[in-house]
Amino acid sequence: QVQLVESGGGLVQAGGSLRLSCAASGRTFSNYAMGWFRQAPGKEREFVVRISRSGANTNYADSVKGRFTISRDNAKNTVYLQMISLEPEDTAVYYCAAGAYGIRDREYPYWGQGTQVTVSS
Repeated sequence: QVQLVESGGGLVQAGGSLRLSCAASGRTFSNYAMGWFRQAPGKEREFVVRISRSGANTNYADSVKGRFTISRDNAKNTVYLQMISLEPEDTAVYYCAAGAYGIRDREYPYWGQGTQVTVSS
Protein backbone atom coordinates (compact mmCIF):
# COMPACT_ATOMS: atom_id res chain seq x y z
CA GLN A 1 0.00 0.00 0.00
CA VAL A 2 1.01 3.56 -0.67
CA GLN A 3 -0.57 6.43 1.20
CA LEU A 4 -0.65 9.81 -0.50
CA VAL A 5 -1.44 13.17 1.05
CA GLU A 6 -1.77 16.30 -1.07
CA SER A 7 -1.32 19.84 0.19
CA GLY A 8 -0.88 23.34 -1.14
CA GLY A 9 -4.24 23.99 -2.71
CA GLY A 10 -6.15 27.21 -2.16
CA LEU A 11 -7.75 30.26 -3.68
CA VAL A 12 -5.71 32.34 -6.10
CA GLN A 13 -6.43 35.06 -8.62
CA ALA A 14 -6.08 34.44 -12.31
CA GLY A 15 -2.46 34.77 -13.32
CA GLY A 16 -1.28 33.63 -9.92
CA SER A 17 0.73 30.63 -8.86
CA LEU A 18 0.43 27.68 -6.53
CA ARG A 19 2.65 24.77 -5.66
CA LEU A 20 1.03 21.48 -4.77
CA SER A 21 2.83 18.78 -2.84
CA CYS A 22 2.05 15.12 -2.49
CA ALA A 23 3.76 13.21 0.30
CA ALA A 24 3.92 9.44 0.05
CA SER A 25 4.37 6.80 2.70
CA GLY A 26 4.27 3.04 2.72
CA ARG A 27 5.98 1.19 -0.06
CA THR A 28 9.11 2.44 -1.82
CA PHE A 29 8.18 5.71 -3.46
CA SER A 30 10.74 5.40 -6.24
CA ASN A 31 9.08 2.19 -7.45
CA TYR A 32 6.12 4.18 -8.75
CA ALA A 33 5.49 6.64 -11.48
CA MET A 34 3.40 9.54 -10.25
CA GLY A 35 0.58 11.43 -11.85
CA TRP A 36 -1.55 14.45 -11.16
CA PHE A 37 -5.18 14.43 -12.20
CA ARG A 38 -7.93 16.95 -11.63
CA GLN A 39 -11.69 16.99 -11.50
CA ALA A 40 -13.73 20.12 -12.03
CA PRO A 41 -17.34 20.36 -10.88
CA GLY A 42 -19.64 18.45 -13.19
CA LYS A 43 -16.76 17.04 -15.21
CA GLU A 44 -14.89 13.77 -15.33
CA ARG A 45 -11.49 13.44 -13.76
CA GLU A 46 -8.78 14.27 -16.29
CA PHE A 47 -5.08 13.66 -16.64
CA VAL A 48 -2.82 16.63 -15.97
CA VAL A 49 0.76 15.40 -15.90
CA ARG A 50 2.88 12.34 -15.16
CA ILE A 51 6.46 11.72 -14.11
CA SER A 52 8.48 8.55 -14.35
CA ARG A 53 9.96 6.74 -11.39
CA SER A 54 13.34 8.42 -11.70
CA GLY A 55 11.91 11.76 -12.72
CA ALA A 56 13.72 11.67 -16.05
CA ASN A 57 10.52 11.59 -18.11
CA THR A 58 7.45 13.77 -17.89
CA ASN A 59 4.35 14.28 -19.99
CA TYR A 60 1.80 17.09 -19.79
CA ALA A 61 -1.74 17.58 -20.96
CA ASP A 62 -1.88 20.22 -23.66
CA SER A 63 -4.04 22.44 -21.47
CA VAL A 64 -1.28 22.90 -18.90
CA LYS A 65 1.85 22.63 -21.01
CA GLY A 66 4.17 25.55 -20.41
CA ARG A 67 2.36 26.58 -17.23
CA PHE A 68 2.67 23.54 -14.95
CA THR A 69 5.83 21.74 -13.91
CA ILE A 70 5.99 18.39 -12.18
CA SER A 71 9.00 17.26 -10.18
CA ARG A 72 9.78 14.67 -7.58
CA ASP A 73 12.21 14.19 -4.74
CA ASN A 74 12.61 10.49 -4.12
CA ALA A 75 14.68 11.15 -1.01
CA LYS A 76 11.72 13.02 0.47
CA ASN A 77 9.03 10.74 -0.97
CA THR A 78 7.33 13.76 -2.43
CA VAL A 79 6.07 14.88 -5.81
CA TYR A 80 5.38 18.51 -6.61
CA LEU A 81 3.23 20.38 -9.07
CA GLN A 82 4.26 23.97 -9.69
CA MET A 83 1.46 25.89 -11.36
CA ILE A 84 1.89 29.37 -12.82
CA SER A 85 -0.31 31.62 -14.94
CA LEU A 86 -3.35 29.99 -13.44
CA GLU A 87 -6.66 30.38 -15.21
CA PRO A 88 -10.24 30.02 -13.93
CA GLU A 89 -10.44 26.87 -16.06
CA ASP A 90 -7.82 25.31 -13.79
CA THR A 91 -10.29 25.30 -10.90
CA ALA A 92 -10.67 21.71 -9.76
CA VAL A 93 -9.82 19.20 -7.10
CA TYR A 94 -6.30 18.02 -7.79
CA TYR A 95 -5.31 14.45 -7.03
CA CYS A 96 -1.92 12.82 -7.00
CA ALA A 97 -1.68 9.16 -7.84
CA ALA A 98 0.98 6.44 -7.78
CA GLY A 99 1.22 3.60 -10.25
CA ALA A 100 2.33 2.92 -13.79
CA TYR A 101 3.53 5.64 -16.15
CA GLY A 102 0.18 6.18 -17.81
CA ILE A 103 -2.39 8.84 -18.61
CA ARG A 104 -5.47 6.84 -17.62
CA ASP A 105 -6.58 6.90 -14.03
CA ARG A 106 -7.07 3.13 -14.00
CA GLU A 107 -3.28 2.79 -14.33
CA TYR A 108 -2.84 4.28 -10.88
CA PRO A 109 -3.97 2.08 -7.98
CA TYR A 110 -3.09 4.57 -5.25
CA TRP A 111 -4.71 7.98 -4.83
CA GLY A 112 -4.61 10.88 -2.44
CA GLN A 113 -7.69 12.56 -1.05
CA GLY A 114 -7.36 15.59 -3.27
CA THR A 115 -6.74 19.28 -2.72
CA GLN A 116 -8.97 22.07 -3.96
CA VAL A 117 -7.58 24.69 -6.30
CA THR A 118 -9.82 27.65 -7.03
CA VAL A 119 -8.80 30.34 -9.49
CA SER A 120 -10.86 33.52 -9.44
CA SER A 121 -11.22 35.76 -12.46
